[in-house]
Amino acid sequence: MNRRDLLKGAVILPFISKAALGRGQKTSMQKISRKIIKPKRLSAGDTIGIIAPASGAEKEKFDAAVAMFEAMGYKTKVGKYARGDRGIFSGTDKERLHDLMWAFTDKDVDAVWCIRGGDGAPRILPDIDFDVIKKNPKIFVGYSDITSLHVAISQATGLVTFHGPGASSTFSDYTKPHVFDLLTGAAAPYKIELADANREKGKQAPLFQTETITKGKCRGKLIGGNLSLLAALAGTPYALRDLKGKILFIEDVNERPYRIDRMLTQLRQSADLKSLAGVALGIFDGCEPPAGKPSQTAQDVIKDRLGDLGVPVVYGLSFGHIRDQCTLPVGTEAELDADIATLTLLESAVA
Repeated sequence: MNRRDLLKGAVILPFISKAALGRGQKTSMQKISRKIIKPKRLSAGDTIGIIAPASGAEKEKFDAAVAMFEAMGYKTKVGKYARGDRGIFSGTDKERLHDLMWAFTDKDVDAVWCIRGGDGAPRILPDIDFDVIKKNPKIFVGYSDITSLHVAISQATGLVTFHGPGASSTFSDYTKPHVFDLLTGAAAPYKIELADANREKGKQAPLFQTETITKGKCRGKLIGGNLSLLAALAGTPYALRDLKGKILFIEDVNERPYRIDRMLTQLRQSADLKSLAGVALGIFDGCEPPAGKPSQTAQDVIKDRLGDLGVPVVYGLSFGHIRDQCTLPVGTEAELDADIATLTLLESAVA
């Protein structure tokens, strides 16, 4: 995703005590929560809080997101700084942190939906009061740069969060039912199959083709997200930890194969990937090798870096920076069948 190092410079939010930031957060990040917390399901008439903890969205796209939610019968509340514009970010670290904490503490907000990813979410990690989030569990949706928040919140609190479309994403006939089915309490088991549009595109575009890298079937709790962010978190208090028996899902966009190789190598050397139950890879759109230069393909790199883990691995599931994307609930039990490229959710993601 051609990201910079954005892990410095966070500003302390005034209404969070220094004691909470000094003691509570360190304790939360040093000890992974073993207990899963499921947020309350989304119901008709509920209020969706829209925030921008990373980059902002154009006014037209922001307005369209609000209109879509309200047309579906939901109310909306927009974060105080969510419509801001501060270069590549929607606002200062302090402002973006304020809106995140506001959304979880405002009693009128039932679900928290990030307008988009972009850049900047890792900068606010050191100042998040994870104890506050744990005490106010709510639906939390987003992807891309929001990966850093999914991983940190999941590991610190046990709250199930949703790696799914940003509020300003395209809600296609595949994307929309997937996310709202899960948020409103779809019955388990819930089988996620490839989107027909992605399958069709795969006839011409190699990066949209599914491929079983290592055969097999496995079960485990879901964890993961965008590869660039997972690699950027390595070596920080928010890095992937305790992966034993889990299913790691990974996606990325617009990265050359050599960069994918570098990031997967970083994950191999910073986390025990061989303890995983399996690996599910999305569609790495835009990750073609450079024209006219010697290079492996993205799939070649993935085979080389993940094919020897001794666990089921499959490439090309319908998630990532693509139009037709499914939603994956972080922290819930799932079954991956690498032979037929399906992922089945074994429990409801909401209470």
